[in-house]
Parts: sequence; structure tokens; C-alpha cells
Amino acid sequence: MTTQTTRAAELPDLPVAFSSTEERGWFAVFWDRFRKKRLGLIGLGVVLVIYAAGLFAPFIAPYSYRDQDLDRSVEGPSADHWLGTDRIGRDIFTRILYSSRTNLVITAAVVLSGSILIGNTLGLLTGYVGGRLDGAIMRVGDVFASLPGLLMLIVVNASLSPRVIEGVRAFEANVVDLGMVSSGFASYITVFAALSLFSWVGTARLIRAQVLQLRERDYIMAAQAIGAPTGRIMFQHLLPNVAHLIILQVSTGLGAIAGSEIFLSWFGVGVQPPAPSFGQLIQDGGGARTLRESPHLLLAPGAVVTSLMFGFALLGDAVTDAFRGR
Repeated sequence: MTTQTTRAAELPDLPVAFSSTEERGWFAVFWDRFRKKRLGLIGLGVVLVIYAAGLFAPFIAPYSYRDQDLDRSVEGPSADHWLGTDRIGRDIFTRILYSSRTNLVITAAVVLSGSILIGNTLGLLTGYVGGRLDGAIMRVGDVFASLPGLLMLIVVNASLSPRVIEGVRAFEANVVDLGMVSSGFASYITVFAALSLFSWVGTARLIRAQVLQLRERDYIMAAQAIGAPTGRIMFQHLLPNVAHLIILQVSTGLGAIAGSEIFLSWFGVGVQPPAPSFGQLIQDGGGARTLRESPHLLLAPGAVVTSLMFGFALLGDAVTDAFRGR
């Protein structure tokens, strides 16, 4: 016994390792798990590269997305046009870069507004306040969830887009001309609004379910006992404890939001010309005859869209695995 005590006393002081999520922080534990998943890192890298190219499109693109050269229409890849030209002589590589920017702007706006701002706020409210407010908001969510998503997006965009564009045109005619109609940016508003309208339901339900459990914890009851206001409890005590669910929900829903924007533009009710979009590029290159005679019209944008969706899928799976068993 004495020998064991002596040996223990002679051992140097070793640093205490973190042994739990609470000691290290949930994000540190998540990152340690996520960075070990190579496919997830590859997916994240693909998404970042495509969106970074779109973000810096004005500096990378060799031409403007509006430039036309009818004498060089439907040309194959060359030194002047790396991915060829479309039917009215526009550089496809340039339009792919700007299409990435279009998808990035709309996806980011929908995630920030619909998923994060609206969805989380309503989820916190319904879960913590409860009562009639909970019933009213959740019934509205049930209505939205019961509607066919893509069909309703098409209907909303088709019906609101002309009115929104006319409203923006009137604003520019009477107040200040920002070039939103001439550049096609006005159609961003309709797509963004329609996608945000349907993207908050899943997030709100997820956050509500977690808050219903957290509001019975001792630290929440202690905050209530000392008279902490509802807003403080919701955003300083409850929100940090559901942050991991927000990341999980956003990472798994990014691909669906980005794909919805592409689908709406392909269907003709999304982003309108001259603003470039992947949906327009795929629509222009569609058709058996076009694919036989000018395959670059479809293959180039199709490859980028496939890579983007594949990257989102890998990223979502990796994030889900990293949070599993938390």
C-alpha cells in the first residue's frame, strides 16, 4: 500500500482531459466528429468552391452575363469561350458563374429569413409560451405542410411575379432607378418570398419539440422565479440550447432550398431573364436534338448542378452523423 502511494505521488501532474460535451462545449465536440468525416469535408469543399466562384463572379468571369455575339452562337468550347456559347452568343462559363451567385443569394436569403429567423422565433414562441398562440401557429403550419410544396411554389410565383415586377418598375419610375427590373433582380424577390413562406414549418416544429422539454428544466424555472422577462429566457437561455438543432436543420435543408430555386427557374416561374439561373441554362440545353447537336449547352451547367446537389447531400449526412448520439 505504501509503495503504491509513493509511486502515485511521484507521477507528474497530467492535464485533465475533457470528458463531456458540457466541459468542452457542444460545437467543439461536433467539429471534432465532423472533421473526421472525409466525405463531409469533400461535400463542404464542393459547395464552398461553387458558391465562392459565384460570389466573386464579377472578378472571375471573362465577360458580362449580358454580352451577346450572334455571330458566335452555339459554339463549342474554345480558347475564347471555355465552355462554349449559347443560342444568342453568350458565354456559358460566365453565365454559370453568375448562376451560382443567383443560387447563393436566394438560398442564403431563404435560410436566414425562413429557416433561421421565422422558423426559430415561432418555434421558441410556441414551445415556451404555449396555449392558444401555440395552437394557432401550429395549425397554420399544418395547413402549409399539407399543401403540395412544389405545386404551391409554382402557383405562388406565377401569380405574384408579374405584380411584384410591376411594383418594382413603378418604384423605379417614381422614386429611384436601381436597375432591378432591367437586370432581372426583381424576380429574386418573388422566389425568395415563396420559398421562405414554406421553409419555416419544419424548423418551427423541431425547435418547439425541444423547447417543450427544456422549459421544464431547473434553470428555466429559476429564471422564471427571479422574474426574467420572456424574451430573455427565450433568446439567452433556450436558444443556445437548441443551436445544434438549428445547424442540423439548416445543413440538411440547404440542398432542398437550392434545388427548389433551380426547379422554379427551369419551369419558367423562377428567376427571370436577363438574370442567369441554373434552371434557365438547363432548360435552354434540354431536348434530345439539342443534346445531340450541342451537348455543351446541357452538360456544363448540368455537371455543376449535380456537383452542388451531391455536395449538399454529403454535407447533410456528415452533419447528421456528427450530431448522432450527442
